[in-house]
Amino acid sequence: MPAIPGQTVDERDREAVIRVRDLVVGFGERLIMKHLDLDVYRGEILGFVGPSGQGKSVLTRAILGLVPKREGTIEVFGEDLDGLSPKARQEIERRWGVLFQQGALFSSLTVRQNVQVPMREYLSLSDRLLDELAMLKIEMVGLKPDAADKLPSELSGGMIKRAALARALALDPEILFLDEPTSGLDPIGAGEFDELIATLQRTLGLSVFMVTHDLDSLYTVCDRIAALGDGRIIAQGTIDVMLASDHPWIRAYFHGKRARAAMSGGA
Repeated sequence: MPAIPGQTVDERDREAVIRVRDLVVGFGERLIMKHLDLDVYRGEILGFVGPSGQGKSVLTRAILGLVPKREGTIEVFGEDLDGLSPKARQEIERRWGVLFQQGALFSSLTVRQNVQVPMREYLSLSDRLLDELAMLKIEMVGLKPDAADKLPSELSGGMIKRAALARALALDPEILFLDEPTSGLDPIGAGEFDELIATLQRTLGLSVFMVTHDLDSLYTVCDRIAALGDGRIIAQGTIDVMLASDHPWIRAYFHGKRARAAMSGGA
């Protein structure tokens, strides 16, 4: 696939675990993605930002196959998803994990059972081994062991996020999709969750695609940022690149009062 305009030489030489080119996605007559190009590199945390209501989460769903595309190509691990057999597609899907915005836990299942859902779908393991693996994932995300037997209705917002993250990590994925992971959390809880994501990314070697509007997350854990505007990527790069952009929305977003508070807080 061709390089994206504005990419640096170093970026062009990096391995893209996700490569999106000329993507068009729409609902009825409204186009959400208008020939969008984007790469996610191995081992990075990429923050994906944009104005509210412009379809930041649509790209994630298009990659996952939950939203149909009209044009363009999506490659994951170098494979064009359109050309894969059902079995090959399933093998690719085993290599990613997804944390949806509200957690999307099954309300009638305990945390342990929620974490085991992908394991039961893809693996043939004994109940004892399933329990051991689920407990390892639950511990990995910082939940106490007694959370394993709680229902989602018995959990706080932060615990729901962590339980959903444990499920996303159930199959030891290489790519982690996060949709507004800190939304609904208080500043302390959001900061702790950011730290957890950064720690997991380092220790597990994850590639992370994070849809977010949280400025603190962008400043503290994202290696690169891509900004969506009018259905395309209007800027991408490090936080310094974003701060230097002269695009009106990016300047308003990264130089507004909240942005200055985030900068002073991180100084």
